[in-house]
Amino acid sequence: MNPLTEILLTRFAETPLRIGTRTSTMAKIQTSHVAELITQLAPGVPIEIVPTQVSADLWPGDLAEIGGKGAFSKEIDRALISGRIDMAVHCIKDVPGDVPLAEGTAFGAYLPRDDVHDIVVTRDGVPLADLPAGSLIGTSSVRRRAQLSIHRPDLRTERIRGNVDTRLAKLDEDGSKYAALLLARTSLLRLGLLDRHHEILPLEFHTADENVVSMVPPVGAGVVGIQARSSDAPVMRVLDELNHPATARHILAERTMLHMLFGHCNSPIAGHASTTADGKMSMFGMVFNRDGSAFVRSHAWGDHSDPATLGARVAADLLHQGARNLITATRK
Repeated sequence: MNPLTEILLTRFAETPLRIGTRTSTMAKIQTSHVAELITQLAPGVPIEIVPTQVSADLWPGDLAEIGGKGAFSKEIDRALISGRIDMAVHCIKDVPGDVPLAEGTAFGAYLPRDDVHDIVVTRDGVPLADLPAGSLIGTSSVRRRAQLSIHRPDLRTERIRGNVDTRLAKLDEDGSKYAALLLARTSLLRLGLLDRHHEILPLEFHTADENVVSMVPPVGAGVVGIQARSSDAPVMRVLDELNHPATARHILAERTMLHMLFGHCNSPIAGHASTTADGKMSMFGMVFNRDGSAFVRSHAWGDHSDPATLGARVAADLLHQGARNLITATRK
């Protein structure tokens, strides 16, 4: 028996290790993957997945009306603090930047990052460039809506919320009003739906006139994080074994930028950190107004050993360019 298994079997001798998650199909798939990873590290440790219905998944309107992205996690936070679960699995892109983590908790692990690209999903494979002017595009993201208006200002957008499979069903309805959806490619990957017609949008590139054409991902895109009580040493130890250091560094840079911008749930903020071929860390950030007609951007490089400083530099540059006014305007 390996030492980690022995520690966990002692800790969970009376009750199983309970992993909290949202009830969506995507969340349960991600949580099952985490359970499998723990079983590989510590065979024989009993595990129970505890689904929790969260208010954000039931609310059809604007998230700002129910407390923003924090509504994705507040019920799970309560379960973690009260001891009803031992860890919680989250999509990091849904963890708000303007709300502190529940007191006494921390993210002990970030799993290796999946694909961060946004995609256009259609019924018949028509690319974004060929959609007729005036076509209606469904998206739940202000960030995507703002960036789409830079690509194709002649298209219309409408908020479409719900789980990914629910949104896809609305696209597939006979007589659907939607010509396409904007989604994260990793959502199709995790749901096993990559056979759907979809076009991968580039992260960013520069045109001849120095305009940026892009679909820069949100902070935390493609990353699953695992949260636990900081004082629970056995659980934090297993999370340390699961943690992917490079992803953790990238997330620290991105979320440092997000915290400094103090973005709320409706803020069209994009941010992506990566490691270049020469070992440097690259950090790209953008802030938009609601319709994408105005934006600021920043791109910086730094030492991979100090991701927080890199994220702070990008945030400071964005603020210097007027990001605060753009973010404030989206609150109105």
